Amino acid sequence: MSNPEKPPLPDTDEKPETLHREYTLGQDGVKSPHHQGDYSGARKKTDPVEIRLVRKLDTWIMPTLWLMYWLNYLDRNAIALARLNDLEDDLNLSSSEYQTCVSILFVGYLLGQVPSNMLITRVRPSWYMSGCMALWAVVSAITALAKGFKGLLLVRFFLGVTGALYMLSIFYTRKEIATRISILYTGNILATAFAGLIAAGIFHGMDDLAGISGWQWLFILQGAVTFLIAALSIFTLPDDPLVTRWLTEEERTLAHERIVADTVGARHQTSTFSGLKEAARDPKLWLFAFMQHMHLAANGFKNFFPTAVETLGFSTTITLVLTCPPYLIAGLISVVWSWSSGRLNERTWHITVAKAIAIFGFILGCATLNTGARYFAMVVFAIGTYAVNSIVLGWVSSTCGQTKEKKASSLAIVNTIANASFVWTPVYDGHVLECCVLACLCGQCLGHEDMAYSGE
Repeated sequence: MSNPEKPPLPDTDEKPETLHREYTLGQDGVKSPHHQGDYSGARKKTDPVEIRLVRKLDTWIMPTLWLMYWLNYLDRNAIALARLNDLEDDLNLSSSEYQTCVSILFVGYLLGQVPSNMLITRVRPSWYMSGCMALWAVVSAITALAKGFKGLLLVRFFLGVTGALYMLSIFYTRKEIATRISILYTGNILATAFAGLIAAGIFHGMDDLAGISGWQWLFILQGAVTFLIAALSIFTLPDDPLVTRWLTEEERTLAHERIVADTVGARHQTSTFSGLKEAARDPKLWLFAFMQHMHLAANGFKNFFPTAVETLGFSTTITLVLTCPPYLIAGLISVVWSWSSGRLNERTWHITVAKAIAIFGFILGCATLNTGARYFAMVVFAIGTYAVNSIVLGWVSSTCGQTKEKKASSLAIVNTIANASFVWTPVYDGHVLECCVLACLCGQCLGHEDMAYSGE
């Protein structure tokens, strides 16, 4: 007996669709095999509505996050500059105690990174990030009250910024995020660049004002400005694409749908600990983490950059001014380099070439005693090291972000392992060359696996 004819399938209008109808989600939250998402991340924006949305996101999100990063790294770098204004003598610090105070910041950062990124998926990111910023502002300001090694060690433990990369990852696609992260990290670079100029002005005009040392005024003033920006950021930072108050209903839906369409293997929300377990079981995550660790290990020179520039033989004021140009140049090139990576939809060779430039700068700096050549080497090395960071983190977000919980945990794990490098680099100088090489090799391995996975 023949089987009865099956009724026709219902019209696809009942299925949730996204921008340009590029994919659909089944009831289990997994993309239908007949409507795959944009695996390669190569889709270009052509819809004027989407273009306007991205510009609006840039207007509201990027300035606030940039200021947060700029101030955070300004506060972090203050200790390296305070060293030039008799911090060690005033607090009776030995060289090893100073290095410990530099390293302890990253111990606190590492211990809080994973729990913080797990928590941010369950609370309002705008309030959470603003609260963290206010806390580190207070910590930075009270550094001026430190009377010795133990006091300085304690306050340095609590400096850090969390959640910014996660926030970018839930609003921007793969083609967009590397450039945005690079712009965000220019806050880091420009903070390092202008920190010397700011410190020079404070040390020159306020040293011993009201009986307070210049390095103490540096911590007080930067902490006060940071606290003010923390209070204002509550009103500008968003929480989630679907509940962002300064987006229209249509823009909220579009903002959500385009991220789902851009995520490889996107699934519905899961529990916080499930996201952590998924991230920990992904072998690609650990290769990303090792690559970023090697990259930041090579980048550890910045904690002692003012001291390195001082070896050129100039006065303290000129030394502080000379710390600025290498970071300005590196910041500009990092944005262009990340934009190129997104534009060409390529990461492996952008990482490899940048680290090769860093290796060249390092070798040049070791091979000459000429003052001009050594300063040029510092510029080249800064360019090579800072060009890579945003590309790696954007790659993590797009590759290990099937759920927002896994994405947050993945970014936290990579950042934790990467920043662990700053704990050991202050006490071990012979690491730069090999770390650059290992970072290149990791990028090559990930690039080949990415191509194999996509069937290219």
